[in-house]
Amino acid sequence: MHPSHLIQSYFPDLSPEQIAHFDQLDSVYRDWNSKINVISRKDIDLLYEHHVLHSLGIAKVVSFKPGARILDVGTGGGFPGIPLAILFPEAEFVLVDSIGKKIKVVNEVVLALGLKNVKALNCRVETLTDRFDFIVSRAVTDFPEFHKWVRPLVARRHLHDLLPGILYLKGGELGNELQQFPKAVIYELKNYFKEDFFETKKIVHLHLKAL
Repeated sequence: MHPSHLIQSYFPDLSPEQIAHFDQLDSVYRDWNSKINVISRKDIDLLYEHHVLHSLGIAKVVSFKPGARILDVGTGGGFPGIPLAILFPEAEFVLVDSIGKKIKVVNEVVLALGLKNVKALNCRVETLTDRFDFIVSRAVTDFPEFHKWVRPLVARRHLHDLLPGILYLKGGELGNELQQFPKAVIYELKNYFKEDFFETKKIVHLHLKAL
């Protein structure tokens, strides 16, 4: 059985190379997590459900086009950016985190897998000036603060059916956080994945107009 069988059950059209990349994640993350802890000890055994599949929830909402540019803010150990980069090899991913040791792990994973479409930066997002079709993240701060950080970074072009902007993975009750964003759309991950873990997990999409 492939380590990534859970991923294949939801994404059956993966190429042999993509399956190999997803399979590799298990051993590569176990190795690096023993040196630099980026995933909790109990979570490493649930890597594919809690981290890889959770990241790929974004792919149930939008399919990134070739040439698309995606920024992953506060990527930690590379989520959601690395799983998305495997799934969309013709899109370009920039992964940023302010903690250097986390970016070291990201770079080592990218190197081990031979991913050519990922660039990892040890910096704060406020220092960036590039433009991106989508900004993705997994709950690095509350939504209004995140919106303030990334609003200037959205591209002027419109490549996808989904309007450009933020795709934010978050769980729990979001009513208060989203009060000032009436146009935000919430996608419930329990509608795509049957595991109990996804019962309260969501993706928030907010269209941002380029400044």
